[in-house]
Amino acid sequence: MSTARTWAVALTGVDGHMVEVEADFTAQTPEFRIIGLPDKALGEAVQRVRNASSNAGLDVPRRRLTVNLSPASLPKHGSGFDLSIAVATAAAGGALPAEAIRSTVHISELGLDGRLRPVPGVLPSVYAAARAGFGRVVVPHANAAEAALVPDIEVRAAASLAEVAAMHGAEVEVPDVDAVEMPVSAPADADRLDLADVIGQDEAVDALVTAAAGGHHLMLSGPPGAGKTMLARRLPGILPLLREEEALEVAAIRSLAGEPITHLDPVVPFVAPHHSASPAALVGGGTRVARPGAIVRAHRGVLFLDESRDT
Repeated sequence: MSTARTWAVALTGVDGHMVEVEADFTAQTPEFRIIGLPDKALGEAVQRVRNASSNAGLDVPRRRLTVNLSPASLPKHGSGFDLSIAVATAAAGGALPAEAIRSTVHISELGLDGRLRPVPGVLPSVYAAARAGFGRVVVPHANAAEAALVPDIEVRAAASLAEVAAMHGAEVEVPDVDAVEMPVSAPADADRLDLADVIGQDEAVDALVTAAAGGHHLMLSGPPGAGKTMLARRLPGILPLLREEEALEVAAIRSLAGEPITHLDPVVPFVAPHHSASPAALVGGGTRVARPGAIVRAHRGVLFLDESRDT
């Protein structure tokens, strides 16, 4: 029997669905096919997996290889399936024991040199794996801190496909490579804005406190420069801190948007889209892969809609 199985996660918004990745070799004309409703990026995994496997010392046998992503009725998106496909392929070819990968979830994109590249949405993916009862997940080094935020699951970080294969018992040489890092983002404000810094504006401050206490909507009206934005940015500071599960929800949305996540922030989010933002930027969406808009990113926090200004 030349069939091997491991697991990956398909995201629908912030909801993760477990996907069984099956690889099977047959004695027919050599070909590499991925079935199970893959999108274009996932279909291109064929060449990434071939090159990465070759550079990791896990050459793909010249036989017909079929990779099935089950359930077949669930659309699969993105490059986060690369590692699971490569590991299942290696196990199907006999390079590593099939039983070693059967209960492990693999999440990563592969570079042609075999290095593991970070992907968005790791936090909700690992959370889905933990809820499904899996005990171990393998992720790129760049996503390790984010994955470790999910309790009750072992997180194994790796820099290359060869390292993952050796982790599962394959006899391959593990190269000394530099782990791929997350793209550097703009630094967040280190200082929390405090409503106590506001001098005067007694009526506006009372309105903010009332809105925070009762969970009300609030409209701040006044001429430019009156302090509306200054006051609104201090509203999160007087709102209750997020509980752990709520902070996990907020972090999962940020992860899906491609932001690097290293810790759970208990302070509610503050999102202020530009006044010229399109409906799509506010609501979110996209072609096949949904991306969170400003309204979703403000989940459990504050959405501040500033007025447009005449030019």
